[in-house]
Amino acid sequence: MAGFDSGPAIPVWLNEDDLGCIICRGLLNSPVTLPCGHSFCSSCLKNLWDAWREKPRWACPTCRECAPQKPPLRKNTMLQDLADKYSRAVRELEAGRSAAPRPAPDPARRPAQLPAAAQRSIPEVGRELAELVEQLVDITRNLQSQRPLSQSEADNELSNLGMAFSHGVDLSLASPKLVTSNTSEGKTRDVLLALEEIQEKLRENFMWKEAVEKQTREELLETPSTSSCPLPDQNHSVPKKTSRFAQRAISPTFDLRSLSCSLEVSEDHRTVTVSHWPQSYPWSHERFKACQVLCSQAFSSGQQYWEVDTQHCSHWAVGVASWEMSRDQILGRTRDSWCVEWTGTSRLSAWHMAKELVLSSDRPGVVGIWLDLEAKKLAFYAVANQEKFLYECEVSASYPLHPAFWLYGLHPGNSLIIK
Repeated sequence: MAGFDSGPAIPVWLNEDDLGCIICRGLLNSPVTLPCGHSFCSSCLKNLWDAWREKPRWACPTCRECAPQKPPLRKNTMLQDLADKYSRAVRELEAGRSAAPRPAPDPARRPAQLPAAAQRSIPEVGRELAELVEQLVDITRNLQSQRPLSQSEADNELSNLGMAFSHGVDLSLASPKLVTSNTSEGKTRDVLLALEEIQEKLRENFMWKEAVEKQTREELLETPSTSSCPLPDQNHSVPKKTSRFAQRAISPTFDLRSLSCSLEVSEDHRTVTVSHWPQSYPWSHERFKACQVLCSQAFSSGQQYWEVDTQHCSHWAVGVASWEMSRDQILGRTRDSWCVEWTGTSRLSAWHMAKELVLSSDRPGVVGIWLDLEAKKLAFYAVANQEKFLYECEVSASYPLHPAFWLYGLHPGNSLIIK
Protein backbone atom coordinates (compact mmCIF):
# COMPACT_ATOMS: atom_id res chain seq x y z
CA MET A 1 0.00 0.00 0.00
CA ALA A 2 1.44 3.30 -1.03
CA GLY A 3 2.26 5.74 1.73
CA PHE A 4 0.71 9.16 2.07
CA ASP A 5 2.61 11.77 0.08
CA SER A 6 2.95 14.76 2.38
CA GLY A 7 4.63 16.89 -0.29
CA PRO A 8 7.75 19.00 0.14
CA ALA A 9 8.67 20.16 3.65
CA ILE A 10 8.33 23.92 4.10
CA PRO A 11 10.39 25.51 6.93
CA VAL A 12 8.32 27.61 9.34
CA TRP A 13 10.10 29.86 11.84
CA LEU A 14 8.59 29.64 15.33
CA ASN A 15 9.63 30.75 18.79
CA GLU A 16 8.38 29.53 22.13
CA ASP A 17 5.90 32.41 22.44
CA ASP A 18 4.00 31.07 19.42
CA LEU A 19 3.40 27.75 21.19
CA GLY A 20 3.41 28.96 24.77
CA CYS A 21 0.85 28.91 27.55
CA ILE A 22 0.25 32.36 29.03
CA ILE A 23 -0.60 30.85 32.41
CA CYS A 24 2.60 28.89 33.10
CA ARG A 25 4.76 30.76 30.52
CA GLY A 26 6.02 27.41 29.24
CA LEU A 27 5.58 25.30 26.12
CA LEU A 28 2.02 23.99 25.66
CA ASN A 29 1.49 20.60 27.32
CA SER A 30 -1.70 18.68 26.52
CA PRO A 31 -3.18 21.86 25.03
CA VAL A 32 -6.91 22.54 25.00
CA THR A 33 -8.62 25.21 22.90
CA LEU A 34 -11.62 27.19 24.14
CA PRO A 35 -14.52 28.26 21.89
CA CYS A 36 -12.99 31.75 21.64
CA GLY A 37 -9.91 30.21 19.96
CA HIS A 38 -7.31 30.68 22.74
CA SER A 39 -5.30 27.65 23.89
CA PHE A 40 -3.71 26.70 27.22
CA CYS A 41 -2.18 23.74 28.99
CA SER A 42 -5.02 21.53 30.18
CA SER A 43 -3.76 21.34 33.76
CA CYS A 44 -3.00 25.09 33.88
CA LEU A 45 -6.53 26.01 32.80
CA LYS A 46 -8.17 23.53 35.19
CA ASN A 47 -6.12 24.79 38.14
CA LEU A 48 -6.89 28.40 37.26
CA TRP A 49 -10.62 27.73 37.03
CA ASP A 50 -10.50 25.86 40.34
CA ALA A 51 -8.89 28.93 41.91
CA TRP A 52 -11.66 31.20 40.60
CA ARG A 53 -14.34 30.76 43.24
CA GLU A 54 -16.52 33.56 41.96
CA LYS A 55 -19.14 32.97 39.27
CA PRO A 56 -19.14 32.86 36.34
CA ARG A 57 -15.93 30.84 36.60
CA TRP A 58 -15.54 29.59 33.05
CA ALA A 59 -13.81 32.64 31.52
CA CYS A 60 -10.94 32.68 29.03
CA PRO A 61 -7.77 33.99 30.76
CA THR A 62 -6.85 35.90 27.59
CA CYS A 63 -9.97 37.60 26.27
CA ARG A 64 -12.19 36.98 29.36
CA GLU A 65 -15.01 35.60 27.24
CA CYS A 66 -17.39 33.77 29.56
CA ALA A 67 -19.33 30.53 29.13
CA PRO A 68 -22.56 29.79 31.05
CA GLN A 69 -21.21 26.38 31.99
CA LYS A 70 -17.90 24.60 31.93
CA PRO A 71 -16.98 23.91 28.28
CA PRO A 72 -15.64 20.48 27.31
CA LEU A 73 -11.85 20.44 27.28
CA ARG A 74 -10.58 18.29 24.42
CA LYS A 75 -6.94 17.91 23.61
CA ASN A 76 -5.79 19.87 20.56
CA THR A 77 -3.68 17.19 18.88
CA MET A 78 -2.39 19.50 16.16
CA LEU A 79 -1.00 22.00 18.68
CA GLN A 80 0.50 19.16 20.71
CA ASP A 81 2.21 17.80 17.60
CA LEU A 82 3.64 21.25 16.79
CA ALA A 83 4.86 21.69 20.37
CA ASP A 84 6.53 18.25 20.30
CA LYS A 85 8.25 19.00 16.99
CA TYR A 86 9.44 22.37 18.28
CA SER A 87 10.81 20.75 21.45
CA ARG A 88 12.67 18.09 19.44
CA ALA A 89 14.10 20.70 17.10
CA VAL A 90 15.40 22.73 20.05
CA ARG A 91 17.04 19.66 21.61
CA GLU A 92 18.68 18.66 18.30
CA LEU A 93 19.92 22.20 17.76
CA GLU A 94 21.44 22.38 21.24
CA ALA A 95 23.02 18.93 20.85
CA GLY A 96 24.46 19.89 17.48
CA ARG A 97 26.00 23.05 18.85
CA SER A 98 27.72 21.22 21.70
CA ALA A 99 28.95 18.29 19.58
CA ALA A 100 29.98 20.02 16.38
CA PRO A 101 33.70 20.96 16.25
CA ARG A 102 34.50 24.51 15.43
CA PRO A 103 35.53 24.86 11.79
CA ALA A 104 39.12 25.87 11.18
CA PRO A 105 39.49 29.36 9.75
CA ASP A 106 40.16 29.56 6.05
CA PRO A 107 43.32 31.62 5.61
CA ALA A 108 42.47 32.22 1.96
CA ARG A 109 39.25 34.02 2.88
CA ARG A 110 40.03 35.78 6.13
CA PRO A 111 43.16 36.66 8.10
CA ALA A 112 43.49 34.88 11.43
CA GLN A 113 43.47 38.17 13.34
CA LEU A 114 40.37 39.63 11.63
CA PRO A 115 37.90 38.98 14.48
CA ALA A 116 40.09 40.92 16.91
CA ALA A 117 40.73 43.67 14.40
CA ALA A 118 37.05 43.97 13.58
CA GLN A 119 36.38 44.95 17.17
CA ARG A 120 38.57 48.04 16.85
CA SER A 121 37.09 51.33 15.79
CA ILE A 122 37.81 52.97 12.45
CA PRO A 123 39.74 55.87 14.04
CA GLU A 124 42.04 53.39 15.82
CA VAL A 125 42.78 51.55 12.58
CA GLY A 126 43.29 54.89 10.81
CA ARG A 127 45.84 56.03 13.37
CA GLU A 128 47.73 52.75 13.00
CA LEU A 129 47.82 53.23 9.23
CA ALA A 130 49.14 56.76 9.69
CA GLU A 131 51.86 55.47 12.02
CA LEU A 132 52.75 52.76 9.49
CA VAL A 133 53.12 55.31 6.72
CA GLU A 134 55.28 57.47 8.97
CA GLN A 135 57.57 54.51 9.65
CA LEU A 136 57.84 53.76 5.94
CA VAL A 137 58.70 57.40 5.27
CA ASP A 138 61.47 57.26 7.88
CA ILE A 139 62.82 53.99 6.45
CA THR A 140 62.85 55.38 2.93
CA ARG A 141 64.62 58.57 4.03
CA ASN A 142 67.26 56.54 5.88
CA LEU A 143 67.82 54.35 2.83
CA GLN A 144 68.06 57.42 0.65
CA SER A 145 70.66 59.02 2.90
CA GLN A 146 72.76 55.85 3.25
CA ARG A 147 73.32 54.73 -0.35
CA PRO A 148 71.60 54.45 -3.67
CA LEU A 149 69.35 51.42 -3.98
CA SER A 150 70.05 48.81 -6.57
CA GLN A 151 67.34 47.97 -9.07
CA SER A 152 66.34 44.75 -7.23
CA GLU A 153 66.27 46.50 -3.84
CA ALA A 154 64.05 49.28 -5.11
CA ASP A 155 61.70 46.79 -6.68
CA ASN A 156 61.58 44.91 -3.37
CA GLU A 157 60.72 48.10 -1.48
CA LEU A 158 57.91 48.81 -3.92
CA SER A 159 56.58 45.25 -3.47
CA ASN A 160 56.62 45.60 0.33
CA LEU A 161 54.80 48.91 0.06
CA GLY A 162 52.04 47.32 -2.02
CA MET A 163 51.65 44.47 0.47
CA ALA A 164 51.48 46.88 3.41
CA PHE A 165 48.56 48.79 1.95
CA SER A 166 46.68 45.98 0.22
CA HIS A 167 44.60 45.30 3.37
CA GLY A 168 43.26 48.72 4.19
CA VAL A 169 44.61 51.66 2.20
CA ASP A 170 43.36 52.80 -1.18
CA LEU A 171 46.44 52.91 -3.35
CA SER A 172 44.71 55.48 -5.52
CA LEU A 173 45.86 57.99 -2.91
CA ALA A 174 49.36 57.50 -4.17
CA SER A 175 50.76 59.23 -7.19
CA PRO A 176 49.68 57.48 -10.40
CA LYS A 177 53.28 57.80 -11.61
CA LEU A 178 54.98 55.96 -8.81
CA VAL A 179 58.21 55.40 -10.73
CA THR A 180 59.35 58.20 -12.98
CA SER A 181 63.01 57.36 -13.34
CA ASN A 182 65.02 54.37 -14.42
CA THR A 183 67.68 54.97 -11.78
CA SER A 184 67.65 53.61 -8.23
CA GLU A 185 67.88 57.09 -6.78
CA GLY A 186 64.93 58.19 -8.88
CA LYS A 187 62.84 55.26 -7.71
CA THR A 188 63.68 55.93 -4.08
CA ARG A 189 62.78 59.59 -4.49
CA ASP A 190 59.46 58.72 -6.12
CA VAL A 191 58.62 56.22 -3.36
CA LEU A 192 59.36 58.88 -0.76
CA LEU A 193 57.20 61.45 -2.54
CA ALA A 194 54.33 58.94 -2.83
CA LEU A 195 54.55 58.06 0.85
CA GLU A 196 54.62 61.71 1.88
CA GLU A 197 51.56 62.35 -0.32
CA ILE A 198 49.69 59.44 1.30
CA GLN A 199 50.75 60.67 4.74
CA GLU A 200 49.43 64.16 4.05
CA LYS A 201 46.11 62.90 2.74
CA LEU A 202 45.65 60.63 5.74
CA ARG A 203 46.40 63.56 8.06
CA GLU A 204 43.95 65.82 6.24
CA ASN A 205 41.28 63.12 6.23
CA PHE A 206 41.44 62.44 9.95
CA MET A 207 41.69 66.12 10.85
CA TRP A 208 38.50 66.70 8.83
CA LYS A 209 36.71 63.77 10.51
CA GLU A 210 37.69 64.97 13.99
CA ALA A 211 36.40 68.45 13.15
CA VAL A 212 33.08 67.02 11.93
CA GLU A 213 32.71 64.82 15.04
CA LYS A 214 33.46 67.80 17.28
CA GLN A 215 30.89 69.94 15.49
CA THR A 216 28.30 67.14 15.73
CA ARG A 217 28.89 66.76 19.48
CA GLU A 218 28.49 70.50 19.98
CA GLU A 219 25.25 70.54 17.97
CA LEU A 220 23.85 67.62 20.00
CA LEU A 221 24.63 69.44 23.24
CA GLU A 222 23.01 72.66 22.03
CA THR A 223 19.96 71.17 20.24
CA PRO A 224 16.93 69.93 22.22
CA SER A 225 16.29 66.22 21.83
CA THR A 226 12.91 66.88 20.22
CA SER A 227 14.69 67.96 17.06
CA SER A 228 16.31 64.52 16.76
CA CYS A 229 13.00 62.64 16.64
CA PRO A 230 12.90 60.36 13.56
CA LEU A 231 10.27 62.37 11.68
CA PRO A 232 9.67 61.08 8.16
CA ASP A 233 9.07 64.62 6.87
CA GLN A 234 8.74 68.22 8.03
CA ASN A 235 4.98 68.49 7.56
CA HIS A 236 3.85 66.88 10.81
CA SER A 237 0.96 68.62 12.48
CA VAL A 238 2.45 67.89 15.89
CA PRO A 239 3.97 70.81 17.83
CA LYS A 240 7.76 70.57 18.05
CA LYS A 241 8.05 71.96 21.58
CA THR A 242 6.82 70.38 24.77
CA SER A 243 5.25 73.66 25.92
CA ARG A 244 2.76 73.54 23.03
CA PHE A 245 1.75 70.03 24.07
CA ALA A 246 1.00 71.37 27.53
CA GLN A 247 -1.32 74.01 26.11
CA ARG A 248 -3.48 71.30 24.53
CA ALA A 249 -3.13 68.67 27.27
CA ILE A 250 -6.29 67.07 28.65
CA SER A 251 -7.09 64.30 31.14
CA PRO A 252 -9.96 62.28 29.71
CA THR A 253 -11.93 59.85 31.88
CA PHE A 254 -13.20 56.33 31.18
CA ASP A 255 -16.83 55.89 30.22
CA LEU A 256 -18.53 53.22 32.33
CA ARG A 257 -21.15 52.50 29.68
CA SER A 258 -18.51 51.05 27.31
CA LEU A 259 -16.47 49.32 30.04
CA SER A 260 -15.98 45.59 29.49
CA CYS A 261 -17.10 43.25 32.26
CA SER A 262 -13.47 42.06 32.40
CA LEU A 263 -12.26 45.50 33.51
CA GLU A 264 -12.44 47.70 36.57
CA VAL A 265 -12.07 51.48 36.79
CA SER A 266 -10.68 53.56 39.65
CA GLU A 267 -12.77 56.15 41.51
CA ASP A 268 -11.28 59.01 39.51
CA HIS A 269 -12.03 57.12 36.26
CA ARG A 270 -8.42 57.44 35.09
CA THR A 271 -7.07 53.95 35.85
CA VAL A 272 -8.44 50.84 34.16
CA THR A 273 -7.43 47.38 35.41
CA VAL A 274 -8.00 43.81 34.25
CA SER A 275 -10.18 42.30 36.97
CA HIS A 276 -9.50 38.96 38.61
CA TRP A 277 -12.98 37.78 37.69
CA PRO A 278 -15.78 39.09 35.46
CA GLN A 279 -17.73 41.98 36.94
CA SER A 280 -21.53 42.00 37.25
CA TYR A 281 -22.14 45.27 35.41
CA PRO A 282 -25.66 45.91 34.05
CA TRP A 283 -26.08 44.54 30.55
CA SER A 284 -25.79 47.14 27.81
CA HIS A 285 -25.37 46.96 24.04
CA GLU A 286 -22.77 49.73 24.42
CA ARG A 287 -20.49 47.53 26.53
CA PHE A 288 -17.44 45.91 24.88
CA LYS A 289 -17.15 42.13 24.93
CA ALA A 290 -13.34 42.20 24.85
CA CYS A 291 -11.14 44.02 27.40
CA GLN A 292 -11.78 47.50 25.99
CA VAL A 293 -13.12 50.86 27.06
CA LEU A 294 -13.69 54.32 25.56
CA CYS A 295 -13.46 57.68 27.26
CA SER A 296 -16.47 59.92 27.83
CA GLN A 297 -14.90 62.86 25.97
CA ALA A 298 -15.66 63.06 22.24
CA PHE A 299 -13.68 65.28 19.87
CA SER A 300 -14.91 66.53 16.52
CA SER A 301 -12.63 69.56 16.08
CA GLY A 302 -9.55 71.26 17.48
CA GLN A 303 -6.33 69.80 18.89
CA GLN A 304 -5.99 67.58 21.96
CA TYR A 305 -3.11 65.80 23.68
CA TRP A 306 -3.14 63.19 26.44
CA GLU A 307 -0.70 60.68 27.90
CA VAL A 308 -1.12 57.07 28.99
CA ASP A 309 1.15 55.24 31.43
CA THR A 310 1.60 51.68 30.08
CA GLN A 311 4.31 50.47 32.48
CA HIS A 312 1.93 48.24 34.44
CA CYS A 313 0.44 46.42 31.46
CA SER A 314 2.14 43.62 29.49
CA HIS A 315 -0.17 43.79 26.44
CA TRP A 316 -2.06 46.95 25.46
CA ALA A 317 -3.34 49.22 22.73
CA VAL A 318 -4.12 52.95 22.87
CA GLY A 319 -5.67 55.16 20.24
CA VAL A 320 -9.01 56.64 19.17
CA ALA A 321 -12.33 55.25 17.96
CA SER A 322 -15.84 56.41 17.22
CA TRP A 323 -18.65 55.62 19.64
CA GLU A 324 -20.27 53.53 16.89
CA MET A 325 -17.35 51.09 16.80
CA SER A 326 -18.69 47.52 16.89
CA ARG A 327 -18.60 46.19 20.45
CA ASP A 328 -17.46 42.74 19.35
CA GLN A 329 -14.47 44.07 17.39
CA ILE A 330 -10.94 44.90 18.54
CA LEU A 331 -9.37 48.36 18.49
CA GLY A 332 -7.52 49.03 15.24
CA ARG A 333 -9.36 46.29 13.35
CA THR A 334 -12.22 48.51 12.16
CA ARG A 335 -12.66 51.42 9.77
CA ASP A 336 -13.39 53.85 12.61
CA SER A 337 -10.53 53.02 15.02
CA TRP A 338 -6.77 53.67 15.04
CA CYS A 339 -4.15 52.60 17.60
CA VAL A 340 -0.62 51.59 18.46
CA GLU A 341 -0.31 48.22 20.14
CA TRP A 342 2.34 46.49 22.24
CA THR A 343 2.00 42.72 21.98
CA GLY A 344 4.42 41.77 24.76
CA THR A 345 6.70 39.97 22.27
CA SER A 346 9.01 42.94 21.67
CA ARG A 347 6.82 44.34 18.89
CA LEU A 348 5.21 47.76 18.73
CA SER A 349 2.73 48.06 15.85
CA ALA A 350 0.22 50.49 14.40
CA TRP A 351 -3.21 49.10 13.52
CA HIS A 352 -6.10 50.32 11.33
CA MET A 353 -8.70 48.33 9.40
CA ALA A 354 -7.01 45.07 10.54
CA LYS A 355 -3.76 46.09 8.85
CA GLU A 356 -0.60 45.99 10.94
CA LEU A 357 2.46 48.18 10.51
CA VAL A 358 5.38 47.10 12.71
CA LEU A 359 7.09 50.17 14.18
CA SER A 360 9.88 48.97 16.46
CA SER A 361 10.91 46.55 19.19
CA ASP A 362 11.20 49.25 21.87
CA ARG A 363 8.47 49.43 24.48
CA PRO A 364 7.36 52.97 25.43
CA GLY A 365 6.63 53.38 29.13
CA VAL A 366 4.37 56.38 28.54
CA VAL A 367 2.58 57.04 25.26
CA GLY A 368 1.57 60.54 24.21
CA ILE A 369 -1.37 60.86 21.80
CA TRP A 370 -1.77 64.00 19.70
CA LEU A 371 -5.09 64.42 17.88
CA ASP A 372 -5.27 67.28 15.37
CA LEU A 373 -8.70 67.17 13.77
CA GLU A 374 -8.09 70.41 11.89
CA ALA A 375 -5.36 68.61 9.93
CA LYS A 376 -7.06 65.19 10.28
CA LYS A 377 -3.90 63.77 11.86
CA LEU A 378 -3.27 61.37 14.74
CA ALA A 379 0.28 61.02 16.11
CA PHE A 380 1.84 58.88 18.83
CA TYR A 381 4.92 59.66 20.91
CA ALA A 382 7.08 57.78 23.39
CA VAL A 383 7.31 60.16 26.32
CA ALA A 384 10.36 60.29 28.56
CA ASN A 385 12.13 63.59 29.25
CA GLN A 386 11.13 64.63 25.72
CA GLU A 387 8.71 63.29 23.13
CA LYS A 388 10.04 60.75 20.64
CA PHE A 389 7.96 60.37 17.49
CA LEU A 390 6.52 56.89 16.92
CA TYR A 391 3.85 57.07 14.23
CA GLU A 392 1.43 59.38 12.45
CA CYS A 393 -1.63 58.64 10.35
CA GLU A 394 -4.69 60.31 8.89
CA VAL A 395 -8.04 60.02 10.67
CA SER A 396 -11.58 60.76 9.64
CA ALA A 397 -13.22 63.90 10.98
CA SER A 398 -16.70 62.92 9.81
CA TYR A 399 -17.65 61.62 13.28
CA PRO A 400 -16.51 62.40 16.84
CA LEU A 401 -13.56 60.40 18.15
CA HIS A 402 -13.04 59.09 21.69
CA PRO A 403 -9.79 58.03 23.36
CA ALA A 404 -9.82 54.23 23.21
CA PHE A 405 -8.00 51.50 25.15
CA TRP A 406 -7.49 47.76 24.87
CA LEU A 407 -5.93 45.62 27.62
CA TYR A 408 -5.08 42.18 26.30
CA GLY A 409 -5.98 40.29 29.45
CA LEU A 410 -2.95 38.11 29.99
CA HIS A 411 -2.77 38.84 33.71
CA PRO A 412 -5.41 40.15 36.10
CA GLY A 413 -4.00 43.33 37.59
CA ASN A 414 -2.68 44.72 34.31
CA SER A 415 -3.57 48.42 34.21
CA LEU A 416 -3.39 51.57 32.08
CA ILE A 417 -3.35 55.02 33.64
CA ILE A 418 -4.35 58.31 32.03
CA LYS A 419 -1.88 60.85 33.31
